[in-house]
Amino acid sequence: MLRRSFLRRAGLGLALAAAPRGAFAAALRADDPAFAAVVDPEARLATLYSGGRWCEGPCYAPALGGLVFSDVRANRMLVIGDDGGVKTVRDPSANANGNTLDAGGRLVTCEHRGRRVVRAEADGSLTVLADRYGGQPLNSPNDAVLAPDRAIWFTDPIFGISMPDEGIVRTPAQAARRVYRIDPDGTLTGMSDALDQPNGLAFSPDGRLLYVTDTGGSLNPEGARAIMAFPVENGRTLGTPRPFATVEAGVPDGLTVDADGRVYAACGDGVRVYAPDGRLLGRIATAMDAANVTFGGPDGRRLFIASGPAILAIDLKVRGAAHG
Repeated sequence: MLRRSFLRRAGLGLALAAAPRGAFAAALRADDPAFAAVVDPEARLATLYSGGRWCEGPCYAPALGGLVFSDVRANRMLVIGDDGGVKTVRDPSANANGNTLDAGGRLVTCEHRGRRVVRAEADGSLTVLADRYGGQPLNSPNDAVLAPDRAIWFTDPIFGISMPDEGIVRTPAQAARRVYRIDPDGTLTGMSDALDQPNGLAFSPDGRLLYVTDTGGSLNPEGARAIMAFPVENGRTLGTPRPFATVEAGVPDGLTVDADGRVYAACGDGVRVYAPDGRLLGRIATAMDAANVTFGGPDGRRLFIASGPAILAIDLKVRGAAHG
């Protein structure tokens, strides 16, 4: 997702309520009484890892050992195991950013340096799912999500080809920054070029809405800093987007959705939680800018937060949506 250079400057298997090392009382702000249904006021926020340069792309994958994430600027991917141990997944990682699981449980990763989306196979090899559109290289794939119909959708802004510590600086070959769909048969389709810098994305639980953050405000003070909602028609076509939520400072970055349709947005002041109608319910504050979020854990109630050099976690009252 978004690099904060453009913005303002432990064990998984343990229940966070048991206060593992690094856990502390979460700083919560309730903007609506309905926030009480999301998180207990006594919930604790745990630091699972703090040795990164810029952590991104958390993806809960028990079959792969735990929580996989990217340390974009360190050019590596790591996994935090159920015992709290940290192991290397890929080093170097081609400045990997967003990660998701495909319908078969295989890890799908967006690479800045490679300007491509790849799938990790059981033997450790990488299969390229997308690297060109219209005969030209992609910009720098940023984040990916699995759709209910087994397709992979991803965003392609220019951040990974604009910052030398996160890829290789290049002139964009694409005329737009698009949202793309990779069909289960491998067909790549440009789905929308309506946003300036599309970034994080997530589907509503029923698959009828696609939420995408537009982070144009990170490059242009007058640019977008919004979460947009696209209607999804027949699972394959996007309608005209409408504003779902905006932030007054910084930009929203990575997204995830819970089983009841609430939207969780990683922002400069932590994770903001929105009702399905766009009402701001509250915020889980983080000491540093939050870059991305995902659900996981033994019962799907654990919210993992990538925040600067750290991976944080908090147990909620609600579960994540089944398809991510």
